[in-house]
Parts: sequence; structure tokens; C-alpha cells
Amino acid sequence: MLERFKVPTDIAVRVPVDDMRQTVEDMFQCLGMPEADARQAADVLLYADIRGCESHGVSNMMRPYVRELQSGDINPTPEWKIIRDGRAAVNIDGDRGLGLVVGPQAMEVAIERAKAHGVGVVTVTNSRHYGAAAYHAHMAVPHDMIGLSMTAGGVQVTPTWGAEAIIGLNPISVAVPAGEEAPFVFDASMSSVAGNKIRLAQRLGVPVLPGWIAESDGAPIMDECAVPDDFLMLPAGGTREIGSHKGYGMAVMVEVLTSLLSGGHCGPFRRAGIAHYFQAIDIDAFTDVADFKRDFDEYLRALKNCTPAPGHERVVYAGLTAAEEEADRRANGIPYHPEVIDWFQTTCTELGVRARLQHPTSHHRLHRGVAGDGR
Repeated sequence: MLERFKVPTDIAVRVPVDDMRQTVEDMFQCLGMPEADARQAADVLLYADIRGCESHGVSNMMRPYVRELQSGDINPTPEWKIIRDGRAAVNIDGDRGLGLVVGPQAMEVAIERAKAHGVGVVTVTNSRHYGAAAYHAHMAVPHDMIGLSMTAGGVQVTPTWGAEAIIGLNPISVAVPAGEEAPFVFDASMSSVAGNKIRLAQRLGVPVLPGWIAESDGAPIMDECAVPDDFLMLPAGGTREIGSHKGYGMAVMVEVLTSLLSGGHCGPFRRAGIAHYFQAIDIDAFTDVADFKRDFDEYLRALKNCTPAPGHERVVYAGLTAAEEEADRRANGIPYHPEVIDWFQTTCTELGVRARLQHPTSHHRLHRGVAGDGR
């Protein structure tokens, strides 16, 4: 996360992980989800918040989830089923279930098939938003597997030289186990920046950077500016001259592997909700696991020890700072914007759910005893 997306420390409300987790679980159950599904859904959201990916945590995602559960767009009790089974390859109908629930179950199928066949690939059609792509890819790591995860994101991106939103945000995540080093966990949308980060920019009142978005006529905005009312998302790279054709091509690839491969068409023609793709690769089917981890550790250390460019203190790799952030937030709580806490207080009151959160007007760090039991 860029610094501009982080909640300023002078107003941040630190909430213990367990307090937010239980609040979210209670909200999901109140909205009709079974206890186990509510627990799983909350785990995906808290994974994002704990690791510093606020764009896909409770701040942004609980609002649409509550609306869509209340409207019936999300099925709170999905009965997903395998509709095609090719042993190492499986296609699942998600029964309009929240991807935070259906997605992890589909990734478990991919892991089991990888144990049997070396590689497991699962597509999911007729699902809903599945949160942070990294959560699902990361599930493979404890099994000494490489995990891949993709999803058909919201159709908000214009192709290079285009002036229509015709491509999804389409994130890709890859997670790779290491030995002594933190796992490599890459997660990025194929748009210039995750769509949810534009919401964060609006909430925090910070400008977007050059090359992130375009005017409504498709002209890239190449100056730092406030988020306009009407805009288009650009592919990763921003403009053709600095590589937007690469993000554009990768985004189309995700459309193919998620929506098209699962039988649901592409982009604005999608006809079966949100589609996902999961893959697990059993390292032991290809090479010795211990050798793999030793060699990868050596490479990751070389990345960390790379001489930094002027103006930078160090070089990092995907997953390293998230692991560091997780250690801090588990110990000291997750920092939320006061407006987020206020939304939870209001919504929990409307749902009749106890919010285990201090009111934002205090703007103090919360301690587990204070936030957890109301003392």
C-alpha cells in the first residue's frame, strides 16, 4: 500500500483483530449466513486488513456485501456443485454464493487435486466477489505448493487507446513457499491501480497519481489530481509508451481463464455473475521441496540485499512488507479511519448486532480489554 492510502496515525482508531473479526462474523450471521461460512468470510477480510491491504478489507468490502445480502443478489446459503470434473481440472457453479466462502472451498479442491495429480485447476462460475486474491493463492503455501488465483473484477477498465470500460480490473495472485524467509505473495490487479484504492483515495481526500485514470473520453490524466466524478480506469502501465499494452493483454488473459473458461463469456458480456480461477502446483511433483525452498530463500535474500536506488532505504519483494505489517497489527490492532468505525457502529445498530468497537470520536488506540468486552 502506498503511503497515501494509509490512515493518518493521528486519527487512526486501532482495533484488536479479534474484536473486528467477531463483529464481522456476527454481521454475516445476522444477514443469513451459517456460522461456519460467516467465520470463513470474516477470515478472508481480516487477512487483508492484517496484512495492510485495506482496499480489500472490511473498510471497503463490508458495505457492498451488506447491501447485496440484503437485496438477495448474494445467496447467503449457497450449495455449490461441480458441473465438470476432469480429475486435475474442475468447473464449479457457485450458486450465487459470496466468493469469500465459495472461493476458499474451491481452492481446497484445487489443492486436493494437486495432491493426486501434481497440479489442480478449478474454475468457478456464478459466484460473487471473493476479496483479496492473495488469500486464496496463499492457501497453497502450507501444503508446499505454489498457489495461483485470479478473478473477473468489475468492468471498469478501458483498453489501451480506448474510451469504453470493457475490461475487468482482473487481479492475479501468486504465492510461493520459502524456507526461512517470508513467502513470496504477489497480488495485483491488471488495472493501473486496484479499483478499491480509488475509493480509499476519495475517503481520505488524497489525489490520484498520473496514469491511473482517464477522462471519460479515454484521454489519460497525466497530472496528480482529485478523483473526478466521471472517469475510466487505465490498464496497468497507464499509457502505451510506458507499458499499458502489457496490463491490457494480461487483463484479457484473466477474462479468458475466469469467465470464458468457466462458460460465462467475457467483460461486459459476462452472463453468470463473477468467475474465479484457482490453481495449485505441488512442488514435490516437479523437484525436491527442501532444495526448492533453500534455493528460493537464497534468491529472496539476494532481492532484500540488493543495493537500493537513491532515495530508498531498502529493496523488498512481494509478501515481505505484508508479513511485517501482520506482526505489528496482530500485536497492536488494525488502524481504521474514524468514518469506518462510525459506519460499523451505525450498521450494527441497524442490524441489531453488538459492535465491539469504540466510537471514533475518541480517536485513541484501543486495547484488547477495552474494545473486547466494553469495560
